[in-house]
Amino acid sequence: MRFGSVPLDQALGAVLAHRVETPDGPLPKGAVIGPQALARLQSAGLAEVIVARPDPGELGEDLAAARLAAALVPDPAGQGLALTPASTGRVNLLAAGPGLLLADATRVHALNSVHPMITLATLPPFARMGARSMAATVKIIAYAVPEDALAEACHHAAGALRLAPPRLSRAVLIETALSGDIPPAKGREALALRLGRLGAMLAPRQIVPHRSAPLADALAGLGPEAEVIFILTASATSDAADVGPAALQAAGGRLIRFGMPVDPGNLLFLGDLAGRPVIGLPGCARSPALNGADWVLERLICGLPVTAADIAGMGLGGLLKEIPARGRLREAP
Repeated sequence: MRFGSVPLDQALGAVLAHRVETPDGPLPKGAVIGPQALARLQSAGLAEVIVARPDPGELGEDLAAARLAAALVPDPAGQGLALTPASTGRVNLLAAGPGLLLADATRVHALNSVHPMITLATLPPFARMGARSMAATVKIIAYAVPEDALAEACHHAAGALRLAPPRLSRAVLIETALSGDIPPAKGREALALRLGRLGAMLAPRQIVPHRSAPLADALAGLGPEAEVIFILTASATSDAADVGPAALQAAGGRLIRFGMPVDPGNLLFLGDLAGRPVIGLPGCARSPALNGADWVLERLICGLPVTAADIAGMGLGGLLKEIPARGRLREAP
C-alpha cells in the first residue's frame, strides 16, 4: 500500500487517510475520494491531501475484515456467534446467547502472527457470555492488506472460536446445618444468581444435619432430574475425608479433586455421582463475587468436562479479587 501526501489532481480514487474539514462538512477518514469529495477538498483550499492507495493484490479494509470474520464464523448457528457488518475495517463477533467462549489459543496466535495489520482480539478462553455480548473483534489496521496474507490468516481462523451454550438446566443444592439452625439464604441466593445467568434453575431447598450419613442419604435419594448437584456445608471442608467428600463417597459417588489453586475458592471439591457432576462449594461462594467455583460450575453447566488436571491448571490467573466478607483475609495478621 502506498501512503503519503499527493497533489489534489492525483487524489481521485484514493482513500482519505485523515478526516478533513470542508465548507460543506467533514470528510471522514477512510472515504474514497470521488469527484464530489475532490470538489469539496478543493473548496477547502487544499493543495494536497494525505491518502492511501492499495497496491495490486491488496484488499480494502472492510472487504478484508468481512472475509476474515467469515472464516472465523462460517457457521453462525452452529458456533453460536453472530457477525456485525464490516465498518472501518472492523467486524465484531457477538454471542448469540448465553454460554462460554471457547478459543483455540494456537490458532488465534497463528492468525495474529501472519501480518501486523491483520488482527483478532478476543475475550479470555471460557469467558462467560450473555446474549449479544462481544466475544471478539476483527480489525484490519491498515486501509488495505495483501490478499495472500489475508488468505493465510483465514486458514488459521478455521475452528478458532465458538460459543459453548448451556447444556444442563436443573440443579440441586444440598445444605448442611449445625445444631438444627437454618443456614442463611445468601449462599443459595448467590448460587441461584450464578445459575440464572446460564439459564439453569435450582430445585426446592434441602437442608440436612452437618454429618456425613444424612448428607449421603440426601445425595443417594436424588432423582435423575438433578442434572448437577451442589453441596454447601455449614463448616468449611478441611480435608478429603471431611463431611462433604465423605458423604459423596458413601452415597456411591467418586471424589475427583479436593482443593483448587484459585483464591478465593481453595476449598472447592469436585466429584461425580452416577454420571452427574457434584460440586462442593467453598464458603466464599456465599458471596456473588467471582471465585473459583464460578470457573468450575460454568464449564459444567455448558457441558464441558472438568478434570483434576483442569482444576490444577487454573492457578495461572487464579489470584482473584479479595472478598471482604471472608472469615480470614489474605493479609490478616
